[in-house]
Amino acid sequence: MAAAIIFGSRGQDAYYLTQLLTGAGISVTGVSRSAGPWLQGDVSDLPFTEELIESRKPDYVFHLAANSAVHHGLLWEHQSTIVKGTQNILESVYRHSKHSRVFITGSGLQFVNTGAPISEKDELLAGNAYTLARIQSLYAARYYRSLGIRTFAGHLFHHDSPLRTEHHLNRKIVDTVKRIAAGEDARLQIGDVTVEKEFGFAGDIAKGIFHLVQQDTVTEACIGTGKAYPISKWLDICFSSIGKNWEDHVDRNPAFRSDFKRLVSDPSSLESTGWKAETSIDELAALMLQSSGTSHGE
Repeated sequence: MAAAIIFGSRGQDAYYLTQLLTGAGISVTGVSRSAGPWLQGDVSDLPFTEELIESRKPDYVFHLAANSAVHHGLLWEHQSTIVKGTQNILESVYRHSKHSRVFITGSGLQFVNTGAPISEKDELLAGNAYTLARIQSLYAARYYRSLGIRTFAGHLFHHDSPLRTEHHLNRKIVDTVKRIAAGEDARLQIGDVTVEKEFGFAGDIAKGIFHLVQQDTVTEACIGTGKAYPISKWLDICFSSIGKNWEDHVDRNPAFRSDFKRLVSDPSSLESTGWKAETSIDELAALMLQSSGTSHGE
């Protein structure tokens, strides 16, 4: 039986990826720093990571572990989990499991953003502690690829699911709508509702990750919907589902500022190999509004 290791198994992406892999008959070992129904361990710990990869010799290794916050206070955490974790995985595969296919997570935030669709060929920009680490891990992947390791980098754009954690804006909006529908006089503070981003479904993104490591034509790709909408569109969809006008329940706070005005992917490289995001923004909203699922987060 084929085998896979997923570092960062608490996250929503890992949940959907695990479903895909097990559905394909692949044995999955999930790893997280937190206690739970997985193997507890830290990808930044080289002896732990090396022993695991040496003993399992997995067909696939997915590095999904990371804190998605970007502020400078997380510099050393990002260096440890993202950068050192990437190097630990790749070196362990190089030493003990050269047949393994390795997925390294990237972000749409690590590129120069002019508002136009971003592809993996665009110029890189380390604008904060998070993107600095992502770029460093990308170069590590490229180095080990030159040594013969089959390493794939997928740059992910904004995506959600019913498992999204409560501190993310889209989940906050959904939770506010649910509270109002239940009779509560709930209000939400929000920043610039004209900011445009993607509203992808984590299940589609997980399919893109698995698809990327199964083919040999593309080694680096942006994985996203290629469609951007203003936050006001998400507000419209969610509040209209309960017959409400979002402007009656939302307070604008100019102190809440986005790092971008528009962030959208050019997923054409991966799409050329047969993958495409399928879930629309309306379908995603319905999934999240109808769900009572527990949030996930690494």
